[in-house]
Amino acid sequence: MIIIDTALSKLEEKNTPIKVAMVGAGFMGKAIALQICKYTPGMKLVAISNHHIDKARQAYLDAGVEEISEVSFTVQLEDNIRNDQFSITDNAMLLCEAEGIDAIIEVTGAIEFSAHVAMHAIENGKHVILMNAELDGTVGPILKYYADKAGVVITNADGDQPGVTMNLYRFVKGMGIKPVLCGNMKGLHDPYRNPTTQEGFAKKWGQKPAMVSSFADGSKISFEQAIIANGTGMGVSKRGMTGPSVPPGTPLADAIKLFASEDLLNGPGVVDYIVGAEPGPGVFVIGTQDHPVQQHYLNLYKLGEGPFYLYYTPYHLCHFEVPTTVARAVLFHDAALTPLGKPYVEVVATAKTDLKAGSIIDGIGHYMTYGLCENADIAQQENLLPLGVAEDCILKRDIPKDQVLTYDDVILPEGRLIDKLRTEQVAHFAMHNSGLLI
Repeated sequence: MIIIDTALSKLEEKNTPIKVAMVGAGFMGKAIALQICKYTPGMKLVAISNHHIDKARQAYLDAGVEEISEVSFTVQLEDNIRNDQFSITDNAMLLCEAEGIDAIIEVTGAIEFSAHVAMHAIENGKHVILMNAELDGTVGPILKYYADKAGVVITNADGDQPGVTMNLYRFVKGMGIKPVLCGNMKGLHDPYRNPTTQEGFAKKWGQKPAMVSSFADGSKISFEQAIIANGTGMGVSKRGMTGPSVPPGTPLADAIKLFASEDLLNGPGVVDYIVGAEPGPGVFVIGTQDHPVQQHYLNLYKLGEGPFYLYYTPYHLCHFEVPTTVARAVLFHDAALTPLGKPYVEVVATAKTDLKAGSIIDGIGHYMTYGLCENADIAQQENLLPLGVAEDCILKRDIPKDQVLTYDDVILPEGRLIDKLRTEQVAHFAMHNSGLLI
């Protein structure tokens, strides 16, 4: 977004920066803090919240900020913002409530906790930037409804693969080419990976084993592609997507032939992924254009004879691009990726191993479940259990390996916001689609 750097430079010149706060100071949060504090003119990270407050402090120190004040009350935080001081706290709700903060970056990867943060930020008129496809893929549509009512933006982030995909999708669509497939490139997919199998890789890169496992077992890619579907109106061609594997190093231009079919020329398009193609780990969009003159020029420009044309970005730079998302939301009221309206694709919980009645389901990327994409209308018809609400549910019956769970299979924990939002989401869009509104 080339226009963003000029806009931020002007804010820097006038000493009127965008003021942003961040919830979460883990692996990705620390990197975002560094990017904003050291390399983003016209933007100031005024506060960081983390459950373990020492990690919030360390994120600032690693970013070169040494004068840091610990706060416990909203008024303290607001005083620090007015006095150009940096704050840390273990209470994320202070960031949502304090005046003088334009946007909240949510970087925890949690679902129930993050739902509270997002809702409280929206209620207090703050834009919300999610580095959290899991929350977005579970209740993003209803959060977008509340954000619209409040006049703020809720968006997933540039840099992460979904945001990069959406930028490419808009680029392709803006040229008058119809996007028919939004794709993600992966190097590995094994639905039975778990924190034990991924421990070595996680240790090498300083990440949590369960987070690494959520990538390897396909849960993360399912959430990523679901939120792209919800932002474009696309669907999946089958439960779990097709996800073909090719020999490592296979050029993407050759690999996408596995997706090419007459079915892609009709309908709203699909989201999918491929394993092993290069150059990765990027994203791609397959588009189609039926005008013969445009086809002639696309062929001249080395995109082939059609009917399918490949556009790709060979990398995604995660935290490096997050400040761009903040600026787009605050300055231009533009989301990198946000739901169109109703859910189009859900991520449903699937047994990673044989599950026993009475067991309490563990978290995403752990030992008991993995996620699969399913079209939202089918998920609703079959009462399928979203992966985003599965954690801490109690199993009523034995579930065999690889079976998709339903709401009838579990007892939900009491009093969770995520379940309340899911209920509202189903009710709202059912009424909306029938011509009624709530």
